[in-house]
Amino acid sequence: MFTSRPAKVLAAVTTLCAAWFAATGSAHACTSTIPSGTLVNPGHILLSTNPTLPPLQFVDGDGELKGMNIELGRELARRLCVQVDFMRMDFPAMIPALKAGRFDGINTGMFWTEERSRTMYTVPYALSTIDIVANPDSKLTLKDAKDLRGLAIGVEADSYQERWLRERSKESEKEGGKPITIRAFATASEVIAALRAGQFDAAALPSYAAGAIVKRKQARMALPGLGDAQTTLAFRQRAVAEAVAHALDDMRADGSYARLLDSYGMTKLPDAHITVRGTGPA
Repeated sequence: MFTSRPAKVLAAVTTLCAAWFAATGSAHACTSTIPSGTLVNPGHILLSTNPTLPPLQFVDGDGELKGMNIELGRELARRLCVQVDFMRMDFPAMIPALKAGRFDGINTGMFWTEERSRTMYTVPYALSTIDIVANPDSKLTLKDAKDLRGLAIGVEADSYQERWLRERSKESEKEGGKPITIRAFATASEVIAALRAGQFDAAALPSYAAGAIVKRKQARMALPGLGDAQTTLAFRQRAVAEAVAHALDDMRADGSYARLLDSYGMTKLPDAHITVRGTGPA
């Protein structure tokens, strides 16, 4: 049967359109569970990250963001039917910037604390500890946290590690011991560089970061497993935090949560469900 050229063109266009709708239909069918008006930029979830803490977040040789938290942020956004955008900044500026509404959430491997849970809506998603590391050629020997007394320890500013060390230092002074000299830096990368330069005796880092530099033989493990705490995401709006917690619970149910954390050597939460923890802002 003869078919005119216009008919052939129409048929081809119809076929292409059908293929396009088939390929994109799932995207159009995806409806975000985040209530309207709760995101800084509708349709986008904007997360801050400090990409100086491999393997959780770092910049590769091509300038691209990589790491577990970056993968987690992208997967959560996919499940929430929004686009994820990352804002790079040093950790000390993150909490004030979140309160000021510059972005929607913090995704940087932050330790959970009661104080933080009262100023943000926190969603714990993993467990971590503090490791004390020294230079590879250091002769430093540590048996427990009391052996940190009288030492100079490098740490990331305004971090859980810094607060934990200050508490140990106060305990030492109350008992008549020497304080811990705490040297704070803006990023974990600066802490590691200063350690390598011999600016202090040892560094206190989250276990995932300490494990990475020990594996690269940039440091030696001196005392692992101190001050265990939950690692948390944090958000300025409760509705966003609850949507993220639900998406994380879905990841737990289908096994993708375990696969992601296991691939980076992170410890999974033992809880039955992932939820918002704490009261949030008053």
